Amino acid sequence: MNDTTKVVTATEFKTNLGKYIDYVIENHEVVVTKNGKKAVRLTPYITEIERYFTVKENALDYQYGGKKVSYEEFMEIYEKSDLRMEYINGEIVLLASPDTFHQSISGNLYIHLHTYLKGNKCKVFYAPFDVHFFKKEFETPDVMQPDLLIACDLKDSVNEKGRYMGTPTLCVEILSKSTRTKDMVDKLNTYMLSGVREFWVVDPQKHSVLVYGFQDFDIDEYAGYKTGDTLVSYFFEGLEIAVDKIFEA
Repeated sequence: MNDTTKVVTATEFKTNLGKYIDYVIENHEVVVTKNGKKAVRLTPYITEIERYFTVKENALDYQYGGKKVSYEEFMEIYEKSDLRMEYINGEIVLLASPDTFHQSISGNLYIHLHTYLKGNKCKVFYAPFDVHFFKKEFETPDVMQPDLLIACDLKDSVNEKGRYMGTPTLCVEILSKSTRTKDMVDKLNTYMLSGVREFWVVDPQKHSVLVYGFQDFDIDEYAGYKTGDTLVSYFFEGLEIAVDKIFEA
């Protein structure tokens, strides 16, 4: 059971039927208990075609998701697959399609970052864009797709296949229910240990942004910004964004 599931008694459910139906419509779950035992689970209605793709996605997740493989095995699987996937701590992680609000946030940030970097050697890129992160004292890299990144080492870090093999200066992750823990723990650790200088964690639910500044493979500074605040970049001088502008739908 996840943190969006409400457990209520049958009496409470009957009394507040409309309230809990609205809650389910917002893509949550309600579990109804009777005599102290779980009796009914209400979930959002999905069409047959949605059910088909859910089953297909779950099957692919069973085939690849969470599978421990070597870096070479991952690259072989990745080259032959149309799936979006990452490789973190020796494990394959499948990436779900982002929702519309996630895409709006990504677009807003891209516009602000692109405008700031105009005439600069650094460039902003957005997912899907593979990056191989070589963590300090680790032989095997992680392969991830930050939602957005700023790369300042493009001149010497693009291989003969046109792939970027450098280390971004800034990485941005937009949280979702399925990636919250991974983004806030695993990815923070990878970015910190691979030489990234700055990491933004954007929370669509709370309309907030956490900014981490890294120095010598450790957290140097940390700041939180919410609605009404102006985000100030740790590394890029003069880069400031009103938080309200980030979350404009």
